[in-house]
Amino acid sequence: MGVQSDKITVHIDEDLAEIVPGYLFNRRKDVDQQLPQALASGDFQTLRILGHRMKGSGAGYGFEGVSEIGRAIEEAAKLENRDGITQGIADLANYLDHLDVIYD
Repeated sequence: MGVQSDKITVHIDEDLAEIVPGYLFNRRKDVDQQLPQALASGDFQTLRILGHRMKGSGAGYGFEGVSEIGRAIEEAAKLENRDGITQGIADLANYLDHLDVIYD
């Protein structure tokens, strides 16, 4: 994905307004805790599972970017590609930092 400086605007159905903040909070925990800890310990199985879950859940909430990043992390974990995983973590952090959710 590379570095993005602009807002990433995502339109979400207002029916999801109560659960989206919790979903995004959990993705932030992935960036800040779970993914780096798993990478540091070489736990590629956990990295693969976390990536797979993001791949499956992101689009369901309206966050295609989370699904794309999750897919990349899952694939990098299968290959035990530390650089790819590190890039995925950075991409997810960047995505979350620039996310602008609009409920309609």
